[in-house]
Amino acid sequence: MNLVTLTDRVSKALMVLAAVWAFALVFLVLGDIVGRGAFDAPIYGTVEMVSASVVIIVFLQAGYAIRSRSMLRADFLVIHLPDKIQRVLLAFGYLLGAVFFLMIITGGWEESIRSYVEGEFEGEGALRVPSWPARWTVLIGSALALLNYCVMAYLDVFRPDLAQSEAEADGGVGL
Repeated sequence: MNLVTLTDRVSKALMVLAAVWAFALVFLVLGDIVGRGAFDAPIYGTVEMVSASVVIIVFLQAGYAIRSRSMLRADFLVIHLPDKIQRVLLAFGYLLGAVFFLMIITGGWEESIRSYVEGEFEGEGALRVPSWPARWTVLIGSALALLNYCVMAYLDVFRPDLAQSEAEADGGVGL
């Protein structure tokens, strides 16, 4: 299994996990609303669980959004430029994305370790939610996003599929 296939599978698995998580949150919020309105019995800690879950869901899906080309991309001008310039601009954009996620990783590393070691919690009252799962999901999701930006740069800038198909068309063996 090569790196591209591995990152695709991991990204899809995390996206499915995030979708299931979001679906489950719908029922939690619905239960809280119905409990508050009809029975005067809210589900305590809903706000804390949802706020931590939103961060987790976003970073679980970041890698898939990058790999499936679903991240915001304004290419209305770039598509009219020559192919070589498009590839340079793609490389620059992927580099910026990778640097952004690298900065998240380097900036959040110590806090994530401290959060786990010290047993940091969020919320007051009925339910306190541990902070470390959200912090570590941000790091892991950022690492996958960084890796996917590198994979996208390799695929879009160097175009190994085109090189292989050209080699096969010339009668040679693809790399």
